[in-house]
Formats: sequence, structure tokens, C-alpha cells
Amino acid sequence: MNAKTKELLGAYLALLRGQVHSLTSYRASFAVELFSNLGGTTLDVLTVLVVFRATRSVAGFSLIEGLLMVSLSSLGFAMADFAVGNIDRLKNYVRTGTMDAVLVRPLAALPQLLLMDLPLRKALRLVVSGAVLVVALRSNDIVWTPSRVVLLVLAPVAGAVFFSSIFVLSASLTFWWIDSGELGSSFTYGGRDFTAYPVPVYAGWFRAVFAYAMGFGFVAYQPALALLGRADPLGLPSWAGFLSPLVAVVAAFFAAVVWRAGIRHYRSTGS
Repeated sequence: MNAKTKELLGAYLALLRGQVHSLTSYRASFAVELFSNLGGTTLDVLTVLVVFRATRSVAGFSLIEGLLMVSLSSLGFAMADFAVGNIDRLKNYVRTGTMDAVLVRPLAALPQLLLMDLPLRKALRLVVSGAVLVVALRSNDIVWTPSRVVLLVLAPVAGAVFFSSIFVLSASLTFWWIDSGELGSSFTYGGRDFTAYPVPVYAGWFRAVFAYAMGFGFVAYQPALALLGRADPLGLPSWAGFLSPLVAVVAAFFAAVVWRAGIRHYRSTGS
């Protein structure tokens, strides 16, 4: 590791330490926010369970199979939201001119923005999502093979990379349209809700666009089928569940391209 790399890492660590110190200065407030954030993930899971409890199966899938899908989706989203979810504040930074200060520093813009407001208050969401996944794995009769063990490790990470890419893509719209927040949320939080249910629940062009053209079907549905050893009712081959890392890499590539284009398009506020 050369001196320049060490200097850059030191600068990022300084930003991180400052953020942690800022968040933990008011311990009572931080603790309240930490535990209140449990509600989001818990309600997401409970909503899906209520739907499955209302009938014996949904699109041919049982309650415990649905639990596996929502747990994979929830864990991937929780990891992404914890790591890059605060990027949706980019519109405020652009509007107030804070983005100008970010760009004049000799550091990459995206890591700076992520470290400026690291959402440590969302940490317990990761714990809840992980616990739900453990329950789902124990509830389903999964025949474990080396490939399925690898998939179990990779699927949540790939889901996190995929959702992180959607967060960055959505936030990048701010460089062209500063009030694009609602549109961006329809793809981030709307995408999370989409992946919580079996893809056959949806139909027509909506399923074709979101599940396959945009890749949301490979976040939880296809990996869950591969783990369960179930054939896809929609006819995709059994190895489709193992494509989730590739889909995540493609999403990350497009997010990087759009982000760089947005940075080049940005014009200073002059403040």
C-alpha cells in the first residue's frame, strides 16, 4: 500500500469517525432511533406473512416458502439501505450547495456522501432481517449441497449490491431533475416490495419489465427457487437462481455509468 492510498484511507476513516462521534454524542436519542428503526423491517415481513396467512398458498407457494423469499429480499435491502441508503439526500446537497464542497475535496464524491450521514441507526434492521432468514431456512426442507451453500452466502450480498445500485441510480436523477425523489423511491422502496412476493403474483408487461428487464426477479425469487429445488412456474431453467451475482454486477455497472455522467453534468450553485 503506497503513501497516497494510506492518505486517502486515513481521510475516509476520519470522516467515518466524525460521523460516528456525531451520532453517538446524544446517546438517548441515538438509542431511540436505533430501536424505532426496527419497525420498518418488521412491518415489511409481517405484511407479507398476513397475505400468506389469508390463503393456503400464493401463486402456488406456501407460507414458509414465501418467508424465505421475503427474508432474502429484506436482508439484501437492509444491507443496501445501511450502506448507501442515505444517498437519497443528494437532492438536499445539490439544492443547498453542499455538493460543491464535496467536489472540491481531493476525495471521490460518492464515498464522501455515504460517510457524511452513515445511518448507524438502521443497524438493528440487519439483525432482524438475518434472524428472519435463519427462521426461514430452518422452516423449509432444503437439501444442502455445496452450490446451495455458496448461493446462500452470495444471494443476500448480490441483493445488497443490486439495491445499492438502484439507490445510486435513483439519486443520480437529481443531477438532471432535482425533485425526482418520488420517482426514485418508486424504484428503491417499490422494488423492495416487489421482490418480497413470488414473481408469478404479477402479470403481463409489469412482470416482464420489473422482474426480468430490470432484474428484480433475481434478488430473492430465483435464488429462493434454487435453494428450495423448485422448478420455476414461469419456465426459467433451474440455474437461473445462480445468476443473481451477475445481475448485481450489471446493475452496479449501469449505476456507475449514470453516476459519472451525473457528476459531469452537475453545475455549481456558486455558493
